[in-house]
Amino acid sequence: MIGTQQQIQELKKILSHNVLKIGIIAHQNPDADAFGSILSLCYYLRKKGHQVQPISPTIYPVFLEWMNSKKEVLIHESEQKEEVETFLQQADILFCLDFSSYNRLKGLDKAFRESKATKIVIDHHLDSNIEADYSLIHTEAAATAELIYTFIEAMGDVDLIDVPIGEFIYAGIVTDTGSFKYPATTPRVHTIAADLIRLGVNHHKIHQVIYDNNTESRLRFLGYLLSHKLTVLAQFRTAYILVSDDELRRFGYQTGDTEGVVNYALSIKNIVMAIMLIERPEGIKISFRSRGDFAVNDFARNYFSGGGHQNAAGGISHESLKNTEQKILKLLPQYEKQLKETIL
Repeated sequence: MIGTQQQIQELKKILSHNVLKIGIIAHQNPDADAFGSILSLCYYLRKKGHQVQPISPTIYPVFLEWMNSKKEVLIHESEQKEEVETFLQQADILFCLDFSSYNRLKGLDKAFRESKATKIVIDHHLDSNIEADYSLIHTEAAATAELIYTFIEAMGDVDLIDVPIGEFIYAGIVTDTGSFKYPATTPRVHTIAADLIRLGVNHHKIHQVIYDNNTESRLRFLGYLLSHKLTVLAQFRTAYILVSDDELRRFGYQTGDTEGVVNYALSIKNIVMAIMLIERPEGIKISFRSRGDFAVNDFARNYFSGGGHQNAAGGISHESLKNTEQKILKLLPQYEKQLKETIL
C-alpha cells in the first residue's frame, strides 16, 4: 500500500491532465535506489504524455552511469545549475524520491522551497520534514524503487512497465536490500523481482554493472581501508573505519568509491554496529549499520543530526575527524549492555 485511497485517486486525476511539466528529484550523492527511482518514474510518466525531467543535486557514482547513458539527468552542482533552477520555477509537479528531508537537497534547497509546483514525496525513510502536498511514505518498504512499482500499480498502469523501467526498479531494489539479504526483504519484494525478470529484465547484467565494475584504484583503496583503517572494539561489538581527506585524494577518490565499505566492518563475526567516518569539505560524513534490534537511526539522530532506518542510517559531524572518533568512543560505554545483549 502506498498513500491513502483518497491520495491515489487525487493523483490519478492530477496526472490525467493533458501535459504537465514534472521534475523528479533524487537526494544528494544518489545511490542506485534514488537513481533507479527517478529514472523509472520519469520513463513511466513520459509514457503518460508528460514533459519530465530527472534531477540530482550532485554528481552520481561511476557505477550508475549505465542508468544515465542518455545523459538525461540534470546535475544541479554543475554547469546545469541555472537550467535546473529554471525548470523548478516552471514545473507543475515536483517529485522527491528516496528522501523526505530538506538537508538531502544540498544547494537545491532554496530553489525547491521557492517553487510553486505541487510537491509529492515518495520515500521509505523516517524523519520527514518536507512540506509536501502529498507524502507517500511507507517505512516498511525495502526500497523506494519498490514504492515506484507500487505507485505505478496503484495508477492502474503496470502494463506500461517495460524492460528499461523494470531495470531501474530492479537496480534500486537489489541494492537497497543488499541483494535480497536485509531484514526488510519481504515476499512482496521477491514477487516484484520475479515479475520484472519475467518481463525480460536481465538480473545478471544489472548485478554485473553495479557490483563487478570496480576500478583498480577503488579495489586498492578498499584493501588499504580494511588492512590499515579498520578498528574492532570487541568489548562493544563495534567496528569502525576512519577515512581522511588526504587518503581520499591519495587513492583518486571518485563519488561512490566508499559505497558499501561499512558493510565489510559489519560482516565481522559478533559485530553488532559498524561505523564509517569520512572527512569531506562539508563535515565528517558518518555511515552507521547494525544487526539485530540495535537502532542506529536513533544513535545517528541523537548525536549526529542524522537518521534513517533501524539498521542503516547516516549522520554528520562538524568537528574534526579525530574529535568525532573520540565522541563516538565516549558514547559507546552507554550502549555496552545493549550491544552485548543484542541477539544476532
